[in-house]
Amino acid sequence: MQQQWDLILVGGGLANGLIALRLRQLRPELRLLMLEAGAQPGGNHTWSFHQQDLSPEQHRWLAPLVAYRWSGYDVRFPALNRTLPGDYVSVTSERFADVITDALGEQLLTGVSALSLTPETVTLDDGRTFAATAVIDGRGYRPGKHLVAGCQAFLGQQWQLSQPHGLTRPILMDATVDQSAGYRFVYTLPVSPTELLIEDTHYIDRASLDTARAATHIQHYAQRQGWRLAQLVREEQGNLPITLAGDIRAFWHAHTAQPCSGLRAGLFHATTGYSLPQAAQLAERIAGQPDLSATALFHLIEQTARYQWRRQRFFRLLNRMLFLAGRPDRRWQVMQRFYRLDDGLIARFYAGQLRLADMARILTGKPPVPVGEAVRAALKLSSRLRAFHDE
Repeated sequence: MQQQWDLILVGGGLANGLIALRLRQLRPELRLLMLEAGAQPGGNHTWSFHQQDLSPEQHRWLAPLVAYRWSGYDVRFPALNRTLPGDYVSVTSERFADVITDALGEQLLTGVSALSLTPETVTLDDGRTFAATAVIDGRGYRPGKHLVAGCQAFLGQQWQLSQPHGLTRPILMDATVDQSAGYRFVYTLPVSPTELLIEDTHYIDRASLDTARAATHIQHYAQRQGWRLAQLVREEQGNLPITLAGDIRAFWHAHTAQPCSGLRAGLFHATTGYSLPQAAQLAERIAGQPDLSATALFHLIEQTARYQWRRQRFFRLLNRMLFLAGRPDRRWQVMQRFYRLDDGLIARFYAGQLRLADMARILTGKPPVPVGEAVRAALKLSSRLRAFHDE
């Protein structure tokens, strides 16, 4: 006889982990089950966000997950070096795994793969079947024909150095590096006085990063900075979707009533690919939802995702400028121009809370890409989206 659960979370990544954590904090009586294909929840990732991305209450309940916090961050471009204010915060997969494992105990099953699922059942590849009032699919981004997306592809390596590196805050973007065939930058987090996470990051059309070449880039970059790499501690890689346009109605129709979360639900910042703030918001909404039936959760998550889609129309416009207009080796100019703007505007951009005046400010003045090329980019995209209705 099947055991009946209140909620089954398929996939132990960021979004499902935050749902589990918030439900454990607010509704501990619920019967939760998390199914994770890997050896532990969280995989091998680092999730970061800005202080202003979250509310004070969200910071409070997420505090157990925080591994690192810095005051301020730097950006570097060919004609601009700038330090911006505000805390920058990171969650490591190690800390995430510890907290989620402790919260769920025996209600976490690792090393199990879902063969199939419905809104109320999960069948594993070993034949076991589990039933619940609702099943949430959080197994990561699934490319489809209803969204046109570029990719923020990266390789990150955490290195122990033979001597202190001297950084006191992150370098979120160093775009003084060779741009290759598109916008490229190096991202660096100082996790200890002698340890760095260095990521070679590319905004490209598809998930096709040459990891061997990226690893070489990291070594060359470290050498240029005078950092002496001693021991590779860990390595991570990822491909974050960067949306250009799409049909959100058709995207959700394709889910066939299956509740989902995180990147799979389209809940991420359209330009940065960051998903933690939206994952925290969804976790709070689900924890406050009295009806946890599959139908109720599907509609709740769909409404949340469609609301975020409408809010991010302007970000998709900026993405089209970044991906489709201007010479690939000059696209850094879009970001260099952006980082000359007001501190508050930049903070609101990362938080996804731009005002109309902010949008006007970003687009006024000398355009970051030639007007003619921007128009051609829009026409090129339109030809790819004849069947789409971009809300």
